Amino acid sequence: MRKFIFYFIQKKFLLFYLLIFSYIFLNLFDGNRGYFSYVLKNQILISKITQEKKLSEDLKLLKIKNSMLIEKNLNLDFVDQLYREYFTLGKKGEKLYLYK
Repeated sequence: MRKFIFYFIQKKFLLFYLLIFSYIFLNLFDGNRGYFSYVLKNQILISKITQEKKLSEDLKLLKIKNSMLIEKNLNLDFVDQLYREYFTLGKKGEKLYLYK
């Protein structure tokens, strides 16, 4: 036991530096700003970018649909299509024949 205490007293700086090095090394890979956290945040960023692209495309589509429903340039075919979708007057792929 004395030898261990004597050895520890002699090499205390070595052990101290070893502990600091291991702490820095572990935080380099596993810390809040480490490599694994970077990979996870990069995957989240990529998914958010694709989600933003999809939402911007949906927004463009909604702007087009909204412009078709404005009273100045009302598109009657689009209104008829909306009536058929919401009130189920016709189904997709169904052929409709009109008799006068």
